[in-house]
Amino acid sequence: MVLGGLVPQTPAVLAVVVVAATGLVWMGSGWLEESAEALSRHYGLPEVIQGSVVVAVGSSSPELASVVFAALAGSFGMGIGAVVGSAVFNILVIPGLSGVIADHPLDANRTLVYKEAQFYMLAVSALLVTFALAVIYVPTPAARLTGEVTRPLAAIPLLLYGLYVFIQWQDVTEHDAGDEDSGVAVTRQWGRLLAGLAVILIAVEQLVGAVDGFVGIFGIPEFLAGATILAAATSLPDALVSVRAATDGRGLTSLGNVLGSNTFDLLVAVPLGVMLVGQVPVDFGVAAPMMGVLTLATILLFTLLRTDLTLTDPESYALLAAYGVFLVWIVAETAGAVDLLAA
Repeated sequence: MVLGGLVPQTPAVLAVVVVAATGLVWMGSGWLEESAEALSRHYGLPEVIQGSVVVAVGSSSPELASVVFAALAGSFGMGIGAVVGSAVFNILVIPGLSGVIADHPLDANRTLVYKEAQFYMLAVSALLVTFALAVIYVPTPAARLTGEVTRPLAAIPLLLYGLYVFIQWQDVTEHDAGDEDSGVAVTRQWGRLLAGLAVILIAVEQLVGAVDGFVGIFGIPEFLAGATILAAATSLPDALVSVRAATDGRGLTSLGNVLGSNTFDLLVAVPLGVMLVGQVPVDFGVAAPMMGVLTLATILLFTLLRTDLTLTDPESYALLAAYGVFLVWIVAETAGAVDLLAA
């Protein structure tokens, strides 16, 4: 329920809340990401780690908040849909937009391709295995291909993210940051970061309530509503930071943010929602095809990045076209024209 139920829960009001909350998410994320980048420079972190860990975690805070609020509201399927839909958006649209808007091809390197991209594919597999284990070992008798994700199962992806952070930490210890003074007002930047986080939390709570209202009014499946409306709104911070980095000539930060943000979303955001509420249902008939689409999108990006370790304009347009196909499929599923999701 948006705004504490003080306003009519009509489609027009809910649409206004979605737009306003999205704007607040954009504003709060801008504060958070700028502060995270400044602090990363101050502490001398390598460019790849700035993008794949620090900035990625900051820009992923809307997805994390959406999962937490959706889980607390009993709509965990919408939270998972937001994470998966946002991951597809990040993999296809953000590199595509960044490559088109930048004046030159986006540069990658072997570290990004062989460590970040491949570890991200491992993250996709780990979450899918977690859902499968829920169906196998904690099945729901009343529904086919449905199980309960418990706290012990949610610990699997969290432990894998711990390994990811450990690997990144090893890279930090081997990095020579130099002795230059960054000129960053550390206290001010930490305050700005926390203020941005607070704005994001308030905005995402209202955003989840508004999307939940649309689900009730129009009968949209929770997972699909999360994968479209909520995913697009929460992906704006990732788009903002990656496009800005690309236009500044920092292709590694731009691409590293995409992969690091998705890794955080899959291995931390979803399991944390489970940890908070204790046990949540998952429909494997819906989750598995969506994770399959995410896997295909990841393979496409990995293949394009590996060719000459750059992302050219034609390759960027190919990513955007692939997302267009994804949207057509989602609309067809919602309209009942296609029935690949065994919900």
